[in-house]
Amino acid sequence: MEELLLSPHELNAMMAQRQPVALLDTREPRQYAEAHIPGAVNVPVISNYLATSDEVGVKALRNKFAAVFGVVGLSGIETAVLYEQSMDSGHGQSCRGYLLLKYLGYPAVMILNGGISAWVAAGLPVTDEVFLAREVHFPIFDTGTDVVIGRNEMLQALDRPEVIKLDVRDVEEWLGRSSSPYGKDFCPRKGRIPGARWIEWYRMMKPSPAGPVFKDPEEVRAECHTAGFSADSPVYVYCFKGSRASNTLVALKNAGFKDVRVYFGSWNEWSRDPRLPIDTGLPYGQTARSCE
Repeated sequence: MEELLLSPHELNAMMAQRQPVALLDTREPRQYAEAHIPGAVNVPVISNYLATSDEVGVKALRNKFAAVFGVVGLSGIETAVLYEQSMDSGHGQSCRGYLLLKYLGYPAVMILNGGISAWVAAGLPVTDEVFLAREVHFPIFDTGTDVVIGRNEMLQALDRPEVIKLDVRDVEEWLGRSSSPYGKDFCPRKGRIPGARWIEWYRMMKPSPAGPVFKDPEEVRAECHTAGFSADSPVYVYCFKGSRASNTLVALKNAGFKDVRVYFGSWNEWSRDPRLPIDTGLPYGQTARSCE
């Protein structure tokens, strides 16, 4: 099984052994400027880029991030290690970076479990010294259809009950009271992809003395069992723009789920096409009182 997560001490040991590591800080520039892990480069575009899954959108995404990852020095030799502030504060932005790199076929990608908050809690050093990587040609190895799906694949999955459509958005979005984290009316429609099940993305994490970290594999599998599916199920995950869904993808893959894919356009794309079906109102035939 692929190793996805690094503890602060494991990352520090890799760096001390001078293994080829590229540290990608996905936070806002202000946070990076205040303090970051020594040697990290700032890549905030990982979090805020909105994508669509049509031919034009896919081409734009590939070109955009091939350029971005080349600028920060990813040649294919280095292990890319991404981090955010803490696992619950950036809406899954470091995991979105993981997904983008795996989609572009990058061979070695890992995530600092607990983010820089866990690094600081472990007593490890930070700096405000800006690090500029040597720009290289970023090789797009292969487009990873095993981790990302588009609108058409999600639409086809509506007629495939064996495929779990997993909504991991916040409760207000799931209930159709808000269209996005950017504001309740940011998107033209509110609701859910038909037949979707729901596990709020926060449930993939747990508190620790160093801050929120991913739950252990057996705990993640138990969460999924409550929603009626197992590690043998194919799972298509969505949120608003693919960040929280990426966080869930990492949790599921770390728990041994073999077929997990993110609908990267997510609700931001789906809700803007009036031809695509949505469910509205209360899910599962619940009464208003049962959802309060």
